Formats: sequence, C-alpha cells, structure tokens
Amino acid sequence: QVQLVESGGGLVQAGESLRLSCAASGSMSSFRMGWYRQAPGKQREMIATITSGGTINYADSMEDRFTISRNNAKNTMYLQMNSLKADDTGIYYCNAFRAMTPRQMYWGQGTQVTVST
Repeated sequence: QVQLVESGGGLVQAGESLRLSCAASGSMSSFRMGWYRQAPGKQREMIATITSGGTINYADSMEDRFTISRNNAKNTMYLQMNSLKADDTGIYYCNAFRAMTPRQMYWGQGTQVTVST
C-alpha cells in the first residue's frame, strides 16, 4: 500500500507560479507517477506522467507551462507550474501506477489550486 500526499496548492494571481509536491509513504521507484487535475464541473484530466526511468509524457498544451519531475531517493514528485491562468483552477491529484503484477494504482487526496484574475 502506498499513500500519496500532495502539497503546495493555494491561491495565486494569474501569471504567477506554483510548485506542487507529492510525497509517497513508500518507495515509488517501481511506479509510473503522474499529475492530474479536475476543474469545477469537468472530468479529471491528465497533465503529465513520468516513469521511474524519467520518461515524461505531457498532455497536449501542458508542456509549455508545466514541468514534471521526480526524486526517487526522496519518494517525491513535483509539478512546476508557471504563468498560471484562471483555467488552471482545480484540484490537482497525484497518481502512482504499476502495470506489473500485482497491478496497483493509488491516488492522493488532492490539493486545491485557485488562480484569480
């Protein structure tokens, strides 16, 4: 069992930056990690994923302002968000996924990001 705890959310002005962190209770080295978000009234969407080896996949239009990274030694993943817009408002979730048997997936509780104009 892996527990994920997000932090770093908050209220910012449009154009500002935030850095989110996701701390795992155990080793996340065998997991593909990812950041997702859910805006009010919308479905949860992927922002980016990063494998244990560092291969990164961004959703369309996310790479220009968002940067995902991870530190396996610290069991922590990060999301640097720059030039934030009002449309970035939502709850940001951390995800851990392992496809190998036994297949495992975990979600954090989410951290609120609110961007005001």
